[in-house]
Amino acid sequence: MQSQESELRTRYNDSTRGVYFIGTTPPKSDTPTEQVETIADKLLERVSDIDFDGLIVYDIQDEGSRISKPRPFPFKSTHDPRWYSSLLNEKSKRPVITYKSVIQSNKAAFNDWAEEAWQKYNVKDVVLVGSPSKDVKPSLPLNKAYETLVESQHNFFIGGVTIAERHASKGNEHERLIEKHKQGCNFFISQAIYDPQATIDLLTRYALECQKLNLKPQRIILTFSPCGSEKTLEFIDWLGVSVPEATSLRILNAEKPLYESIRICSNGLQQILDAVIPYDLPLGLNIESLTNRKEEIDGSILLYKLLRSKMDFYLAKQELKNLTK
Repeated sequence: MQSQESELRTRYNDSTRGVYFIGTTPPKSDTPTEQVETIADKLLERVSDIDFDGLIVYDIQDEGSRISKPRPFPFKSTHDPRWYSSLLNEKSKRPVITYKSVIQSNKAAFNDWAEEAWQKYNVKDVVLVGSPSKDVKPSLPLNKAYETLVESQHNFFIGGVTIAERHASKGNEHERLIEKHKQGCNFFISQAIYDPQATIDLLTRYALECQKLNLKPQRIILTFSPCGSEKTLEFIDWLGVSVPEATSLRILNAEKPLYESIRICSNGLQQILDAVIPYDLPLGLNIESLTNRKEEIDGSILLYKLLRSKMDFYLAKQELKNLTK
């Protein structure tokens, strides 16, 4: 008998604890079914010695409209993220958050997608992604997609994406978070962070705006990804992630670029946590590998261990602060 409630919803409501995820992408659509099973088994074997709350499965889109630069790694379609999520959920017995790009949907098609996601694939935790570019007018605006899930007979746990780089350029990402929460979002996942100051600015502004409006801040999951080569760094840049020049140079000129990037990510998280400790923001972590290179996948597991220990220490300090109030 399938549960009719998201397991994550309860965990997210407890702001004294962190939530920890491993991010991944579905295998390419031409991968045979039995090989997909093997890929899922290998992933779960790699993370078998770490304690994590769940997995995140991305919905990979071409996004060629967003940027004129060619994609460093050619775009290839993947298997249905719902199916891969279902497979990982079944094998790991842990919740899986499934991304869904709504750009190519109309309301009827999205309704069908949501119904099948719940009934056939046991998908309960969903992050919706809108148009990659303001030049592309979607058939189904993001706010209408949220509305569809909120009005659904199924109790989806709905998340959104947050982009610190957008806050750096427009200064209003905190308002977007509040608006998306009103539309049904109960958590947010950042894109990969290589510029901690942009994230600090966003989180601080969001926390202060919530205080001013007497709103409970929603959980924000911070994403980090290791980078072991110039090609991966190009891909990070292509994805729209801000990488300060000095950071790029440190990685590219290091004797071991991958481990330099892990140090940079670790220091970046520490800066963020030190800056936001006054605000009681509920946070989480998502660690992903942006390529299928074994070295970077193994590096992401090491990064997970390092960042989780920092987040746990931050939460302990928060508890201590609350005890002394």
